[in-house]
Amino acid sequence: MRRISFSYFCPASWYFTVPTVSPFARQRVAILGLFLISCLLLLMVVVDFRHWGSPSPQDRQYERYLARVGELEATDTEDLTLNYGLVVDCGSSGSRIFVYFWPRHNGNPHDLLDIKQMRDRNSQPVVKKIKPGISAMAETPEHASDYLRPLLSFAAAHVPVKKHKETPLYILCTAGMRLLPDSKQLAILADLVKDLPLEFDFLFSHSQAEVISGKQEGVYAWIGINFVLGRFDHEDESLGPQESVAGRRRTVGILDMGGASLQIAYEVPTSPTFLPPEQEAAKVLLAEFNLGCDVQHTEHVYRVYVTTFLGFGGNFARQRYEDVVLNETFTKNRLLGQQTGLTPETPFLDPCLPVGLEDVVERNSQVLHIRGRGDWLTCGEMLQPLLSRANASQASLNGIYQSPIDFNNSEFYGFSEFFYCTEDVLRIGGRYHGPTFAKAAQDYCSMAWPVLTQRFKNGLFSSHADQHRLKYQCFKSAWMYQVLHEGFHFPYNYSNLQTAQLVYDREVQWTLGAILYKTRFLPLRDLRQEGVRQVHTGWLRLSFVYNHYLFFACILVVLLAIILYLLRLRRIHRRQARASAPLDLLWIEDVVPIIGVQVGP
Repeated sequence: MRRISFSYFCPASWYFTVPTVSPFARQRVAILGLFLISCLLLLMVVVDFRHWGSPSPQDRQYERYLARVGELEATDTEDLTLNYGLVVDCGSSGSRIFVYFWPRHNGNPHDLLDIKQMRDRNSQPVVKKIKPGISAMAETPEHASDYLRPLLSFAAAHVPVKKHKETPLYILCTAGMRLLPDSKQLAILADLVKDLPLEFDFLFSHSQAEVISGKQEGVYAWIGINFVLGRFDHEDESLGPQESVAGRRRTVGILDMGGASLQIAYEVPTSPTFLPPEQEAAKVLLAEFNLGCDVQHTEHVYRVYVTTFLGFGGNFARQRYEDVVLNETFTKNRLLGQQTGLTPETPFLDPCLPVGLEDVVERNSQVLHIRGRGDWLTCGEMLQPLLSRANASQASLNGIYQSPIDFNNSEFYGFSEFFYCTEDVLRIGGRYHGPTFAKAAQDYCSMAWPVLTQRFKNGLFSSHADQHRLKYQCFKSAWMYQVLHEGFHFPYNYSNLQTAQLVYDREVQWTLGAILYKTRFLPLRDLRQEGVRQVHTGWLRLSFVYNHYLFFACILVVLLAIILYLLRLRRIHRRQARASAPLDLLWIEDVVPIIGVQVGP
């Protein structure tokens, strides 16, 4: 029997080999680990930016609450990080100066400056008014700077001296100055620009003293209201019904009826096709502007329709109504031989005054005796011709084109007469409801004048109500109702109108919107100064504001380089593997002859 045995002449380690890792495998493991670490860092940075840039809805609500509470506290003038700004409202009856302040911008280009009205040590708003209006300087323009000196001295005493040279001053003149000839306007402004810098070292130039139009004034009022209401906060995730488009709050429109004029302003679609071709002239009623700190950021681009109607205020409308009544009554008297209104015994029965109220209308030596009969519905019918509506479907008051309003997705605030008519006597201010208001106004008008005066003496009306309000409440409520529903075409059941005098317990002036607009580019200055002072510690915020796209691009380039390197290593490894295959075959051929064969007996 033959026995065959095989012997391998090789080291013992060939029989018991320990697995080893090739250099290429080690490199792959290291590169893969680096890749995973880079991905993790990228994820952490993204999450940190999102957390830093977009606080939770609860955090934002809490911050707004603290901000409203803080607005009622005295301004800390020892805080050197605060900035200040001055706005002088040069109106027709007087001029007022408002002092505002704001902290350093937070670095987020989506946010506006957090501007608030300055408060003194007694927590009272820092504001001062003088009379008469600056238009009284029309004949002596060289004294215009003397006229404003008390206001600027008042502001200089409240703004820290160290901040004077960086505190912007804006002198904005309204209705009174608009009535003056251009030559007199320029003379007054020239004196202000020449003399005020000699006495006060505020940041002031010729472009910061101007006569603004009614359109600008309306836009500033719209900006101020929406800013206070927080409608420019675009990153709040809890927008709910206030959201009109993704990531952007629905703004509110404003209605403001004073004694002489009426104003409306609201945001309109940004589509350039919303105006019909035949209404190209109506484009002058639109204002498009960017409140963002950089023109490249369009989140704060708004297009606002704003119109001012002179002669449509409550008091002026009453004068127009009385003129019409007087002329029509005297014309009928001549044609029909009547004596209506010529004596107290034969008065004109005015449906727009409370029952039994007697009054006299005088125009150019003509006297008309009137007596109220308190018919609110008839009063409204008599007021409709004063609206001066045109036949066009999109025409509103005075035949002026009105941009369409989406009443199903809109919200308005009514100020001045819109609030007085609903609250001072009727005590239903706040959320407006057309049928409720009409019923309350009818009931008031139908009351006898002695009953109303007795209720007034008993304190049953608002503390702001006076004899003038009691006398003309019937007329003004009917006028407000006609303007709102027949003039501006608001539905009678419209429920998104809020009549108000204060917003969050404070009066909102158009000057707040003006300084918001005028200082909209200041955040860029603050950010650049911050970058110079904090090159190392402030790199994260600066990269987010300016270079976050570049930062992410660099991360992607690094990751791409790692992937390409891995692919390169893989190709090299395969090429070497193919090259080593013939050597392995030669090694086998060399080993096989060494195998010994032994044949047993």
